[in-house]
Amino acid sequence: MTHLTKSEFAARHGWSKSYVSKLAKQERLVMTADGKVDVEATELLLAESADPSKAAVAARHEENRVERDVRSHLQPGGETPAVQPPELAVGGAHNFQKAKAHREFFLAQLAEAEFHKVQGNLVERKAVEDAAYSAGRMLRDQFFGLAPQLAAEVVGMSDPWDIEKHLTGAFRRVFTEVGKMSATDLDRAITQS
Repeated sequence: MTHLTKSEFAARHGWSKSYVSKLAKQERLVMTADGKVDVEATELLLAESADPSKAAVAARHEENRVERDVRSHLQPGGETPAVQPPELAVGGAHNFQKAKAHREFFLAQLAEAEFHKVQGNLVERKAVEDAAYSAGRMLRDQFFGLAPQLAAEVVGMSDPWDIEKHLTGAFRRVFTEVGKMSATDLDRAITQS
């Protein structure tokens, strides 16, 4: 068991003496009979009585203390991984503030997606997939339907240039018709969902 005076305890944690006095008034310090602070018991009591909503503030203050005391002497290290493992608070519990921030981030993402959907900048994926499938199927059917139509017309032609011009015109006509129909079908599919 470690026993320190209030000022030694404050210096150990990088706190001001007035903050340690405030903790004593709140009865969050475990004092010995001779008026010293029982360090282990006090740290356990502080961890148990900490408000989880204040964890971010405590972390920020701790970060500032570490920055002031240690990090200013360190060289930058390796890359930080993109996905951080969940940080556990004292006692192995999950970090309340991190979980709350994570939840708020995704709620904001959902709200933004709903806003873009209402504005018409986003559509249902299923509707677009169905419309794209229908348009592709229509194009295929129209294109394969050209063979019987063009066979009779091309059989009597002998000039390659005339055959090419005739085929190009037929292809262009089919692509134009399908383009108009697929745009209409896509608009209809999007507005129905």
